[in-house]
Amino acid sequence: MRVVVVGAGLGGVSAAVGLHRQGHEVTLYERGPELREAGTAVVVTPNGVRALDELGLSEYVRGQAMPGVTTGGLRDWRGRPLLVTDAAQARRTVGMVVTVSRADLHRALRAPLPADLVRTATPVRRLEPGHGAVTVIGDDGPLTRADAVIVADGIGSALRGRLFPDHPGLRRTGRIDLRGMLPAPAGLEVAELLGSIMIDRRSGAMFGLFPVGEHDLYWFTDSALHGTLDGTPHGTPPGAVEARRQVLSLMADWHPAVPALIEATPPTDIYVDAIACLARPLPSFATGRIALLGDAAHAMTPDLGQGTSQAFEDAAAVTRHLAGARPADVEQRLLGYDAERRPRANRLLLAASRQSRLMSRTGGSAWLRDALLRAIPRRLATRQLAARWHV
Repeated sequence: MRVVVVGAGLGGVSAAVGLHRQGHEVTLYERGPELREAGTAVVVTPNGVRALDELGLSEYVRGQAMPGVTTGGLRDWRGRPLLVTDAAQARRTVGMVVTVSRADLHRALRAPLPADLVRTATPVRRLEPGHGAVTVIGDDGPLTRADAVIVADGIGSALRGRLFPDHPGLRRTGRIDLRGMLPAPAGLEVAELLGSIMIDRRSGAMFGLFPVGEHDLYWFTDSALHGTLDGTPHGTPPGAVEARRQVLSLMADWHPAVPALIEATPPTDIYVDAIACLARPLPSFATGRIALLGDAAHAMTPDLGQGTSQAFEDAAAVTRHLAGARPADVEQRLLGYDAERRPRANRLLLAASRQSRLMSRTGGSAWLRDALLRAIPRRLATRQLAARWHV
């Protein structure tokens, strides 16, 4: 069966490999000039690792333990515990969490995919369903016809808008995400912060810190930087130099490791994004012979750390549902994919938005939130975390 995958991010590559291994005739279209993943690092939660297990693609992530992480959860801006989880217990209960370089993970996932199945520098502009097939159209006209098309073209998916023209698309949260990765600075004590997210009830800002391998650190911030979006939902976020300056000013009195790590990261190694999610869940992840995957289907805020792992779950599910399929079976099989994936992914999309609102509170309600978080026993917090990671 002829299958086209549009978009070569982590989810798209995983789906292409899985479908290729099922014996389908797969073509992967990527608008970029090369098959690669830019950025810093990515957290893969246990459910994402299990999805990669199902695809036969977990060898790399299972070799990347998170050294030095014994607890996790939430801390205040000074590093004082708010909600503590037992990382070791959660790992024994539901499996491992790993933080890995995006570029290295992408390289490992795409390795089994034959190079002749990939078409780079080839944007897909629209899809035209027809009798028994979908015509895939690029800049210069038709590219191919496929029995099934998997749309994995990311958070800004143009194809999503064409497939669901009445959907409002993305919603900006008004917050900015900065991400950086660097070798652990000598003499800087960060052990107690690893695997934790710090929140500030004064400003609503957040800072997370995770180890990558034995020697590197991955950090991220989430904050409402003043004037960055010009009061419009589609304004341009600040450049790395300006965003770094603003965050350093905002977090100057945080735990000393926080400004030290941000300052030690060159602006050229900092990525800045306006945080966005779908304004509302999609009504379906499949329409006819076309299915959506990853951020194209369920773009969510990063607050639960589930974006990448949900894409891996999508890739495993669509591979499973199309196993052994003939062209005549595609529409029914993709309805099965939608029935399996949409309820869970959309539930997490809404939960991530609620978490974002909760963590970014300020003033009296944030003080009350922190007091309630401190009252939750470690065992209960660990059990709640483990429940979120179940497939």
